This record gives sequence, C-alpha cells and structure tokens, in this order.
Amino acid sequence: MALALPVVAAVALGLLLGGKVSRLAELHLRRWWLFFVAIALQVVAFPVGVLPWSTDERVATTLWLASYALLIVAAVLNARIKGVPIVALGMCMNLVAIVANGGTMPVRPEAVLAAGDDYGTEANSTVMADAHLSWLVDRWAAPDWIPLANVFSIGDMVIAVGAVVIVLSAMGIRVPRPLKSRGAS
Repeated sequence: MALALPVVAAVALGLLLGGKVSRLAELHLRRWWLFFVAIALQVVAFPVGVLPWSTDERVATTLWLASYALLIVAAVLNARIKGVPIVALGMCMNLVAIVANGGTMPVRPEAVLAAGDDYGTEANSTVMADAHLSWLVDRWAAPDWIPLANVFSIGDMVIAVGAVVIVLSAMGIRVPRPLKSRGAS
C-alpha cells in the first residue's frame, strides 16, 4: 500500500507538468496477467486478518519467492517501458535480502521502534539485529502520516522511483536533455 503514495504523487506531478492521465490507459504491458498471479500468490501466502485462512511458513515462503519470480519475468518482458528496469532492480534488491536471510525480509529493531505501536511484524518479515546484507533490509520507518505504511528498504525506495518514472513517462512527460555546449562534437 505504501507504493500508492509515490504513484499518486507522480500522477499529480504529471498533471502539473502537462501530462495526461488518459495516456496511462495506453500503457501496454506484455503478459499483464503475471502481475495479478504474483499478487494472488502473495495474498495466499500472507493473508490479511480478514481472510479465513493461514498458510504454513514454508509454503508461504515458497509462494512468496514464486511471486517474485513471476514479477521479475514480467519486468523482463516489459523492460522496454521506461521505469520498469528500475522497478526490477528494486525487486531484485529485496529478493537478494530475502534469500540471504532464509526466506524472510529482515527488519532492523530500530526501524520497528521508530514505526511505533502501529507496527506489527508481517508474516513475511522478521526483526533481526544482525541480518545478512543489512544494507538491503527494511531499515527505516515510514512517517506516520503515510497510510498503511510501516518500514521500508532501499529496494522499496528504488521500486518507488521506478513507479514514478513509469507514471510520468506514460503520462507523456519527457525530461529535456541538456544542450550540448557549442564546442562539443
């Protein structure tokens, strides 16, 4: 849910810069259904409180890793879209942290404390003081004004930047290239 904020901000920025929301509908994703299958696997693996089931930890980890595999395949198939390679990089960063730490995303204890009483360790994360590749783990708390956000990693930040690039590009925003100096060839 925390990814919604950068996307909403990107749409607002895109409108301010003259982009068109209607152009978002023209974004053609290859094998778009892979995204939905990946999300469905994550819902099965880590059901929210209102869903009437729980998933065994090993099965949940397997489903989670399978969902990442599908998302990476979808990203590779859509790499021609500006921003998708950035999102893929962020996903790979998170996946490396997850695999290096036994199938769970480590959360630094300081991040949990900073997140406050509203933070509940998710089924796919574990508080760890000495995680492998600690620079890739969930290490910061999101500000409490962000709805449904709790902690995030550098990979999450890269994914958010990629999402913003996708939205702005799809809305027709083009970043001007710097003019070459007169003496340059």
